[in-house]
Amino acid sequence: MPSVQCLLLTYDALNESGTFSEGDTVNGKLTLVLLKDISAQSLYVKLKGDAEVRWSKKTGDKTRTYSSSKRYFKLKQFLIAAQDSKETDVPKGTHVYKFSFKIPEQSMPSSFRGSHGKIIYKLEAALSRSWRMDSTTKKEINFVSKAFPNIHSLMAPQVGSVHKEMGLFSSGQVHMDVGVDKTAYAPGETAMIVAQINNSSSSDMNPKFSFIQNVVYRASGSTKLENLVIHKVVGKCVKAQTRQEVQCAIKIPPGQMQTIQNCEIITVEYFFKVYLDISFAFDPEVLIPVTILPLDFTPGLQPGVTASPYLAGATGGPSNSDFPPPAASFGPYPASPNSGGYGYPEAEGYSVPKPAYSDNPPMYAFPSNAYPAQPPHLSGGYNNPVPQPQAPYGSPFSSSSSTPVLHPPPSAPTFHPPPSAPAINPSPSSSFNMSPSAPTHNSLSSAPMMNVDFLSQSDEPPPAYSLLFPSSAPGNSDAK
Repeated sequence: MPSVQCLLLTYDALNESGTFSEGDTVNGKLTLVLLKDISAQSLYVKLKGDAEVRWSKKTGDKTRTYSSSKRYFKLKQFLIAAQDSKETDVPKGTHVYKFSFKIPEQSMPSSFRGSHGKIIYKLEAALSRSWRMDSTTKKEINFVSKAFPNIHSLMAPQVGSVHKEMGLFSSGQVHMDVGVDKTAYAPGETAMIVAQINNSSSSDMNPKFSFIQNVVYRASGSTKLENLVIHKVVGKCVKAQTRQEVQCAIKIPPGQMQTIQNCEIITVEYFFKVYLDISFAFDPEVLIPVTILPLDFTPGLQPGVTASPYLAGATGGPSNSDFPPPAASFGPYPASPNSGGYGYPEAEGYSVPKPAYSDNPPMYAFPSNAYPAQPPHLSGGYNNPVPQPQAPYGSPFSSSSSTPVLHPPPSAPTFHPPPSAPAINPSPSSSFNMSPSAPTHNSLSSAPMMNVDFLSQSDEPPPAYSLLFPSSAPGNSDAK
């Protein structure tokens, strides 16, 4: 009849998922049920974390085995300790022993089990008696690492692009830009992938989206790779000589294993793979790395709020301009703050400059309708310039005095008013065309008022310099 009826390990959970991380304390109990009195040499509990890999490779008639292991920590606590090599008498009945371990605060990988390796954190208990086999028990704990450096940078969007010149069976080229709203996701989240495809070739192609897991095992200078396609989506066909934007939503499975990058012998990585399936040609593809974080470990986002993808210009993405965004769009792609003529990111394109607030502001303010829209050959096809607000100070022209003058606008809190200077009497026959880019003359506070409607003058040459600014010497007034 056996003496030990039961040896049971239990521990207290810290959260609903029953996970532990770096620096957490594992509190538990060891229950020993004896059917009769015994003499024990020792009774102890251990908590340890280990990683190990093992696989075999056959070459011809020879088979080579690769293996490696890594220990992260080992903690041991004696509940019954031998004193001076003497055994301890333990009466029959139920005995409950409490224990406590603090997990080291160091970077360690999360728990993992694969076909060629594993990372395990477990509690072990053993009762040792002389002339008998040890009574043992063990229980695994779910360890979830939170050692993710630069966690906030993982909330930034990602972009990738690929360009391919077509080969023997088709002509032209194809360009694809791919963007995702961020880099890190928790299980259960949905990732939005946006692909902008410019098919300037003679072939039709199908965009395809995949969520891929790569597991790499390392031992004795060799590696073993496992590749698993977790989810795959096929988009609509992109016809030849067309441009198209394709969006795809991929949900991360709720129980998906998180990324492991801090283990020397096992690595778990994830990718979004976007590629174009082209017949009789190599498929151009974009791989975007993805980090899977533990649940409730995605800082930087409010609950229920999803970050927008990088092509968010169509819905009002961020802008550094103080003016409203232009209403015009370029082709079928939405315009973004960093997009060019086709909406591709990082390309040079039209941008609205910020207003210049300097210590010497422009002297004159013109109404918003003073100048007509530029023709296409001058504005590069952008016929609607950025709309300007109406002049807040009314018309800058005044005829209340006998000598018409052009007044500067009233001073604003953030502007310094220009200095004043005596008005210059113009010549009766002088006329000129004002230009939106007319230079600012800080030495003058007023300019002569013309008796000709200068807004209707568009083809006349500029006035002579001497007519606008007559010399103080009457004998030197000839125009050069």
